Amino acid sequence: MKLYYAVGACSQAPHIILNETGLPYERVRVDLATKLTETGGDLFAVTPKGAVPVLELDDGEILTENAVILQYIADQAPGWHLIPQFGTMERYRVLEWLNYIATELHKGFGPLFHPVGEPRQHAMDAIAAKFDYVQGQLGAGPYLCGEEFGVADAYLFVVLGWARVFHFDFGRWPALKAFRERVAERPAVRAALQAEGLLR
Repeated sequence: MKLYYAVGACSQAPHIILNETGLPYERVRVDLATKLTETGGDLFAVTPKGAVPVLELDDGEILTENAVILQYIADQAPGWHLIPQFGTMERYRVLEWLNYIATELHKGFGPLFHPVGEPRQHAMDAIAAKFDYVQGQLGAGPYLCGEEFGVADAYLFVVLGWARVFHFDFGRWPALKAFRERVAERPAVRAALQAEGLLR
């Protein structure tokens, strides 16, 4: 497999999950400003969406969209229990979280990363309200869906990292702060951060 990623982008979540599984894969770094890979390739030649993550499978198939890629990787390594089995309510709860993170949290950061007139404070207030919800659901943790780390936790970890970039005060969300610190200590997470140059 080949993962096309950008430093600190949402592609960090599948980067983490690939490390968790131990599955063999190749990393290809992308500059999102130029849409060029580290070797000068054109991201649009890989996917017309021009976005990361992109997972190129060994047979040449291309997968896009973070929530789908995370599920695919986890399903390739069922022994790691990164996503529950097909057909179980537990799996649907994880999918519920993946979709919430993608559509409510991830997309909520769009006006901060790419301001187009919407007041910055309005976007931050909307995200903060959603963090209130996640904190209430997480409680003492340790993870979103129970005792085992999974794909939704990797995605939430990445989004919480963006909140630090925009100076959200985590004093309001002690459970989220503790969650992020707990996840950051996982060897697979540290390996991804190190590979992306975000950890010394």
